[in-house]
Amino acid sequence: MAQATKMKQEIAEIPVAVERLLSAGEADIKAISSEVRGRDIRCLLSVARGSSDHACTYLKYAAELLLGLPMASVGPSLASVYGANLRAKGMLCFSVSQSGKSPDITRMTQSLTDSGATTLAITNNPGSPLANASTATVPIHAGPELSVAATKTFVTSLVAGLWLLAELKSDAALISAIRNLPRDLEKAVTCDWSKAAPSKDVGSLFTLGRGPSWAVSNEAALKFKETCQLHAESYSSAEVLHGPVSIISKDFPVIAFAAADAAEQAVVDVADKLSQMGARVFVTSSKAQKADVLPVIRTEHWLTDPIASIVSFYGLVEHVAGLQGINPDAPRHLNKVTETV
Repeated sequence: MAQATKMKQEIAEIPVAVERLLSAGEADIKAISSEVRGRDIRCLLSVARGSSDHACTYLKYAAELLLGLPMASVGPSLASVYGANLRAKGMLCFSVSQSGKSPDITRMTQSLTDSGATTLAITNNPGSPLANASTATVPIHAGPELSVAATKTFVTSLVAGLWLLAELKSDAALISAIRNLPRDLEKAVTCDWSKAAPSKDVGSLFTLGRGPSWAVSNEAALKFKETCQLHAESYSSAEVLHGPVSIISKDFPVIAFAAADAAEQAVVDVADKLSQMGARVFVTSSKAQKADVLPVIRTEHWLTDPIASIVSFYGLVEHVAGLQGINPDAPRHLNKVTETV
């Protein structure tokens, strides 16, 4: 029997990593939320790249839905390449990086700190340059992640950021759902999505979502490119019908992410419509009439549903890499830590 890839091993470790975050990270989350709650925050920012930027997209939706405050993504190159400084006094910034070592993320964060923003480093490396450039650090406690593809660190970044927002909101129901995530993710790891594996001759595919689920759709598309060398594009289900739908042909692969939230039916309607066009569509909702339903774990809160869905997806993409004859632990041209300027 072939030895399991590091990626597969680390996917299996996600529930334990989240449990470790919930145990070891509580003091930091409580202290930071207490400090931030006393400030007059009017706007939130994020600084990140790659999977970490997808985590920030998820946190953007969560922050806007929970706190009623806008959150914007800041281009890291503003400081590192263009030498520009933003007037960010009184703002709250999430800087997310599993390594905390990328110079552009660090420089932008330092610039925002110097301008008077409250900057939070969400990282797996609390001794990193990013942590040193930030007002406070939120360690994600993921443990060593050896596969190039981020899985444990992506999920724990989502949970850490969402947990902080839930504490700021004093949302007891959401906090309870977060505390029960390890149990839900244990089940999510076992969900078999292999029927959604694209065939070897597929040249392109779509992933879809809306709201917080669009963030995990973005992550899914990246993982197809990164670990399977498949061209995948992520779209909001509201955008895919505006132009991208033109390339839909018979058996064109689509995976649609839908949580049990206000956008679920809208995502399902698009999934069913694409299926009627001949596409091979899979969706994480039992409400579908035409699209194929994927097994999914519903959590105790609609904001945590996308976290369970991406954990199940990771098992699929690791499986597809194997079908393609690719080692997902060592994607070509990629390193674990990418230090962009």
